[in-house]
Amino acid sequence: MITTMYKTPALPRHAGAALRRLRAGARLICAVVPALALLLSLASPACAQKSVSGADLVVSRPVIDMYRNPSAESDVVSQAIYGTDVLSFQKQAGWYDIHTADGYAGWVQIADVKPLDAGPYAPDGKALRIAALSANVYREPNVTLHAPLLRLPWEARLETLSAASSGRWIQVRLVDGQTAWVQRGDIGVDSAPLSIEATLLLARRFLGITYTWGGVSSFGFDCSGFTQMLVRQRGIEMPRDADLQAAWSDVITVRREDLQPGDLLFFGASASRITHTAMYLGNGEFIHDTTHDHPGVQISRLDDMPWTKLLVTARRIK
Repeated sequence: MITTMYKTPALPRHAGAALRRLRAGARLICAVVPALALLLSLASPACAQKSVSGADLVVSRPVIDMYRNPSAESDVVSQAIYGTDVLSFQKQAGWYDIHTADGYAGWVQIADVKPLDAGPYAPDGKALRIAALSANVYREPNVTLHAPLLRLPWEARLETLSAASSGRWIQVRLVDGQTAWVQRGDIGVDSAPLSIEATLLLARRFLGITYTWGGVSSFGFDCSGFTQMLVRQRGIEMPRDADLQAAWSDVITVRREDLQPGDLLFFGASASRITHTAMYLGNGEFIHDTTHDHPGVQISRLDDMPWTKLLVTARRIK
């Protein structure tokens, strides 16, 4: 039996807008193979989470929840990752209403962000991003003297302090202005967009990562957060929710018999109730983050139940 949870996604807004359009939506709650290790090591991310143009805040914790209302009792609509610049719309009793680059809006606690008083954090030419599934940041270039200052997820952004850093360690400036160190093997810089083949190899690195409602990081994705991240590695920013992805203007419909690796699969009760998404790997298999069977990123077969019955449509990015 498939467990389904419902939430109304926060939709894109433009600066100065007083209202946001609400609509009922649903998303299905939705160890790397050694032989692939070398190939996977080459599949570095092409892009980190984007920062918003004109941002006035930066995310100051590893991963922060974005809530529908200014209350931790409200439902989580999405998340934002450390070092990402975001735009605030309003402030209310310990909360900011923020906007992320993928068009999502939600409320975050003031303690989770810091004002950008001196320009963007990690600007072009100084930006690094975490290229490991998780990485520790230290107060000095030593892993034994003190506990890590931070444990950051995949795609978190850092600002390099010294172009002269060499060897094992890179010196960085944290969001709070503190100087810290990260191991070179844990970081990367923006590179050319990945091919579909490299993206599919990369996807397998996340096998076993837990399912988290609203999740967008390697500490826990939801179904559409996972596919959105994979498509971003191709240099393409895709909408956040499964139903919005299926209706996106930059995709075309693909028949089941014409599926190719990298195509997006959409599942649900009907075309008007798409609740889950995945990426096709080929040979009848797809990768997705789901709570079905065992929670987390996993590979399933399209001919197996319940997926063969729930498949609504497939899309290919133009």
